[in-house]
Amino acid sequence: MVFEKIAALIADHVGCDIADIKAESTFEALGIDSLDTAEMVIELEEELGIEIQLKEKMETVGQLAKYIESQKG
Repeated sequence: MVFEKIAALIADHVGCDIADIKAESTFEALGIDSLDTAEMVIELEEELGIEIQLKEKMETVGQLAKYIESQKG
């Protein structure tokens, strides 16, 4: 569920097909910079109703999804 929300958000931001976004897709390869990431995290916080505290840089979509799932408890 979290991965799908992230993938949909990325597809909307960069204008790509959601099917092209895989867990191993890097944000860099998708054309997402740190500002885009910050904006998407804010949107995810609102959508999921949680606070996301990124303590380290996430390289892939899958890493971010796993991290958020661990924060949801």
